Amino acid sequence: MSRLVVVSNRVANPQKPAAGGLAVAVRESLRETGGIWFGWSGRQQEDAPEEKTGAKVTVQTVGNVQLVTADLSREEYENYYLGYANNVLWPVFHYRLDLARFDERFADAYRRVNRKFAHALHEQLKPDDVIWVHDYHLIPLAAELRALGCDNPIGFFLHIPLPPPQVLAAIPEHASLVQSLFAYDLVGFQTESDVTHFAHYLEAETHAERLSEGKFRGFGRIASVAAFPIGIDIEEFSKLVRSREGMDMFERMRKEYSRRQLLVGVDRLDYSKGLPQRLQAFRRLLETHEENRDRATLIQIAAPSREALDAYDDLRCEMDSLCGAINSDYGELDWMPVRYIHRSVARKRLPGLYRASRVALVTPLRDGMNLVAKEYLAAQDPTDPGVLVLSRFAGAAEQLKEAVLVNPYDTQEMAEAIQRALTMPIEERVERHASLMATIRRYDVHWWRKRFLDELKHAVEPLPA
Repeated sequence: MSRLVVVSNRVANPQKPAAGGLAVAVRESLRETGGIWFGWSGRQQEDAPEEKTGAKVTVQTVGNVQLVTADLSREEYENYYLGYANNVLWPVFHYRLDLARFDERFADAYRRVNRKFAHALHEQLKPDDVIWVHDYHLIPLAAELRALGCDNPIGFFLHIPLPPPQVLAAIPEHASLVQSLFAYDLVGFQTESDVTHFAHYLEAETHAERLSEGKFRGFGRIASVAAFPIGIDIEEFSKLVRSREGMDMFERMRKEYSRRQLLVGVDRLDYSKGLPQRLQAFRRLLETHEENRDRATLIQIAAPSREALDAYDDLRCEMDSLCGAINSDYGELDWMPVRYIHRSVARKRLPGLYRASRVALVTPLRDGMNLVAKEYLAAQDPTDPGVLVLSRFAGAAEQLKEAVLVNPYDTQEMAEAIQRALTMPIEERVERHASLMATIRRYDVHWWRKRFLDELKHAVEPLPA
């Protein structure tokens, strides 16, 4: 059996509990085949002359898996990670051209670090390894590996959205980025919309040829392209719901808010999540539906994220101001409309919070998938479930059509959707939840992993003559 080699920005110990869909899928795959998980160590070293033959790596063996990590220099961290990955690709791929900073130094560092990682990884590879590369930090990695003579099967999965051609083309290096994707045998996206954007880009900006549905010839190579919506591990999450920490949180929330209806939002503090718009909609709800005063409480968790970037300082100040204004304008001595928490909450406690909440607000301005939506559904009591209010601009909206879908830019529409969710009859809640659960059970993280790796195997098979 071929080994699996996973490459991602950060590496997690496969023997420890995993938080995200990627970590769950990778852990299971690596346990089955053995292999390597390669990525950045998270450490920065003092600046040093550019290494021609790759980065120095640290290897840790955990069972039949090798965790291989490489450091970044401070200059690489600032220009590759903070610069190109988080000041160019992240904002542009989330449609925020106004927040992008285009700088030649960033682009040079992005290519240089991918080249360095490719050299370091190439030394670890065996001829029959299957390589699975993840996310926007590493788009050029396969092209750099091919330049070193690597002919292994290589797949790529983009966890964030792919913007339409007119937005993508704003990146000065957009042509080379897309050309780099043709070094992969299989390119996976979260949604069919992302696949459509990619195909439209190829039609508008390149001479690539569509050979068949999901298969393109361009830049001297053939690449397969498909949507693979990532899921969650339903059984593992259900265990968290029933765990001591999960049940303790549920009982505490139910007791403390016995007279009120809870709404919950769990996000990173990121401008893509639509947090100010969500608070403005909640304020509008209190303005227009007065019966929710002294009755509905929004618990908004916004974990710190990318705090080294100026845009996040501005967002934190805005959130502090909005929450303070709502609480001062509508709060009572024994009721605070918004409980805003700017820190992470232990993952084991979140299922209890989800289960105690009548409504979940998952309303990003743009998101690749958003697994909070699926975790909220999995945490519900099927005989008395809560209601998911979901942005139509989250990748999850393509699958979760029975959620209450909203336009997060429309404050009044979102306020009315929240009111509808708070007052929805139990028969409708049960019916919607059952349908949504059938979807997330069918398309769980195990389906995602298996389908991608199966498709990668077929992608490297020669086309019929």
